[in-house]
Amino acid sequence: MPGLRRLRARPTAGPSGRRPTRSVREVGSATVTVSGLHLTLATVGLLMLAGFTAGWVDAVVGGGGLVQLPALLLVPGITPVQALATNKVAGIMGTSVSALTYYRRVQPGLSTAGPMAMTALAGAAGGAALAGLLPTSVFKPVILVALVLVGAYTVARPRVGRATQLRWTGRRHRAVALGLGLVLGAYDGLLGPGTGSFLVIALVGVVGYGFLEASAQAKIVNVATNLGALLVFTLEGAPLWRLGLLVGGANIAGAYLGARTAVARGSAFVRVVFVVVVAALIARLAVDVLG
Repeated sequence: MPGLRRLRARPTAGPSGRRPTRSVREVGSATVTVSGLHLTLATVGLLMLAGFTAGWVDAVVGGGGLVQLPALLLVPGITPVQALATNKVAGIMGTSVSALTYYRRVQPGLSTAGPMAMTALAGAAGGAALAGLLPTSVFKPVILVALVLVGAYTVARPRVGRATQLRWTGRRHRAVALGLGLVLGAYDGLLGPGTGSFLVIALVGVVGYGFLEASAQAKIVNVATNLGALLVFTLEGAPLWRLGLLVGGANIAGAYLGARTAVARGSAFVRVVFVVVVAALIARLAVDVLG
């Protein structure tokens, strides 16, 4: 694979002319260089597994960053801003594929996703510019409370999101979409994990979409938030491109499968996955805040 260079010398042939057989442990400990980082093959495999899982989860209901970003943060030698930027490289690859898959199969209208995407891109760029300046510990308690409220609302109102019943039309509809895009875009650029889930619940609870169409709309907006943040991170030289492309390849596969699964199973399935992902987000943030 281009960009990957094995650091350890290949074993030389023995007296019999055959190369010695390497044990599983030796293979796992072999290292490669990706974006200047020395990674074991086991680490590369785990990163690709995280990318695939994140792509699937993100395509169904958002929140793939819950899996992918923590995996990148565990890479030896990577900084938090590099991990966040590299997460955007992989994320935009998978989100673009899932957005295209949803658009072909669900055919969502763009009266909501279009305005949201425009302000979300600007908000994400602004959030990314502040990512290295503001401590995330300031925001985590607020996000935790918001997620608990979102989860409680979704569980308490099981009929919400079964079908699309828009609350507004015309200018008011576009104004709400613009505001939601700006706020959630800024969050994605600043922190990231859970943005897709926030987009889905905003489109369901505030705008009035069913879960399936909300997820389709959210993917289009999420492409814009990833792009806005990635542009700023690129200007700062933060993304580790080869690592991002490696994880992104696995993310694409997961995203394609996840979007097809969501379309085939419908809003009820998306709602169940949404509740599970929100619960996982709450658990993770609770450990960070209370631990």
